[in-house]
Amino acid sequence: MVYQSLKTHLDQIIESGQASCLSESLIGLEKESLRVAEDGAISQTAHPPGLGSALTNPTITTDFSEALLELITPPCSSAKQALAYLDDIQKYVYSKLDNEIMWATSMPCVVRGETDIPIAQYGSSNIGTMKTVYRRGLGYRYGRTMQVIAGIHFNYSVSDSFWDMYQSLLGDTGSRQDFIANQYMGLVRNMLRYGWMIPYLFGASPAVCKSFLHGEPTILSDFNEGTFYEPYATSLRMGDIGYTNSQEDMAGIKANYSSIDDYVSSLRCAITKPYAPYEEIGVKVDGEYRQLNANILQIENEYYSTIRPKQITLKNEKPTTALHRRGVAYIEVRSIDVNAFDPLGISEEQLYFLETLVLFCLLQDSPVLDDMAMTEVDMNLLQVAHYGRKPGLQLSRNDQPILLKDWALELLEAMQAVASLLDEVKRCDSYSKSLATQLECVNDPSKTPSARMLAAMRKNNEGFFHFAQRQSIQYYDYFTSRALSAEQKEFFEKMSAESIAMQKEIEQADTLSFDEFLQQYFAKD
Repeated sequence: MVYQSLKTHLDQIIESGQASCLSESLIGLEKESLRVAEDGAISQTAHPPGLGSALTNPTITTDFSEALLELITPPCSSAKQALAYLDDIQKYVYSKLDNEIMWATSMPCVVRGETDIPIAQYGSSNIGTMKTVYRRGLGYRYGRTMQVIAGIHFNYSVSDSFWDMYQSLLGDTGSRQDFIANQYMGLVRNMLRYGWMIPYLFGASPAVCKSFLHGEPTILSDFNEGTFYEPYATSLRMGDIGYTNSQEDMAGIKANYSSIDDYVSSLRCAITKPYAPYEEIGVKVDGEYRQLNANILQIENEYYSTIRPKQITLKNEKPTTALHRRGVAYIEVRSIDVNAFDPLGISEEQLYFLETLVLFCLLQDSPVLDDMAMTEVDMNLLQVAHYGRKPGLQLSRNDQPILLKDWALELLEAMQAVASLLDEVKRCDSYSKSLATQLECVNDPSKTPSARMLAAMRKNNEGFFHFAQRQSIQYYDYFTSRALSAEQKEFFEKMSAESIAMQKEIEQADTLSFDEFLQQYFAKD
């Protein structure tokens, strides 16, 4: 039986009488969203002061661009709680925007050129300057346009009580930190294997404004005079025109997910190995840093992946150092498009499915991925991104062809036992209902968000830009018509004010030049 290990582990958990610890898992969300001006172009204004410091505000910051908001919830005890927090953040943000909207899709609005995409600014401190220089380097390496694609990140951790119970059930007598890291890395490998389901089920970027490609040649087709698309695409964001690390592939660097040590070593190799094309860009030219260094990766976060093992970093600590010292604290799923049909950008139903999928991947055996298997992972993801709804589409499993539909139905059937257990411990039927909805999308691809987007564009005789603008204005009305309570407003106001004060403290505490700061940062470990 293909999923025998899953069944065995579920049976053990149930028989232990401790399944309730699955209800103690934590969920966090990160939502990226462009600020868009009234003329439909990317905002050229600075990060609104009322939102606090992008460097130090834990809830409202920026990603690549000064105009690309990143809204972050803390770890929450339920999907409902995480979404409620995200809802409050967006209400607060809208109270501080001046005649701007938050863009409701992953693919951006009108892009008038690289110079019209302002790089995020974080103040004069060394750490703030480092964040800006890193982004400047991304612009030189990949172009700025690719960096303003937005997404949703799903952060997930199971409880300490679960790990205590599960380590005992599996008879593991090694260190607790190693056990947890090994289990999370197995989860990550399975998410890579089965992660193509996410763009199929939740992909919402089958089309893009023609301005995004700046007149460059493309394999995409004309939808109308202002829009490119692919008829069966699910998530162009995850496809060839989205954020990729093709240069890293050419340089022979791929993350190794065999163990946490192998993962750390592979990334450390990439952040220390020079790459000739980046050396040609230059590091410090005419007194200005163009990038942090000329290595394959400037820092670990430059390596794009659909899922990452994560550990909370201490002050000026590298992510790989944090993982090496303290193991894995949670996983970050990064392949989720912004849901254009939900004002929050992601729905409760989606979160129930994602939690079910993550636990399925944790409890199912997860062999090491060799080079051939990783190539298969990448090709399956690309196929689904561009052709996921194509009738008869075949993917590759263990070097053998399999219909996407057959594989998806098999996985959903296997996941049902996980959904049923979650329903039981959380006293609901939300997980099984979510699986049933995804089953409908597999049997009828027209029900997927990508198909619904194209159908709406055809029905309204509009291109991508006008569809996205219409949805964005609708959600502007949704958020601005629902004011925060006095208590909630005070909470976010206080957080913003404290973050500004904290940034000033950091700037005043700097004693090193930026050159010295960078040298010390990269010399560690």
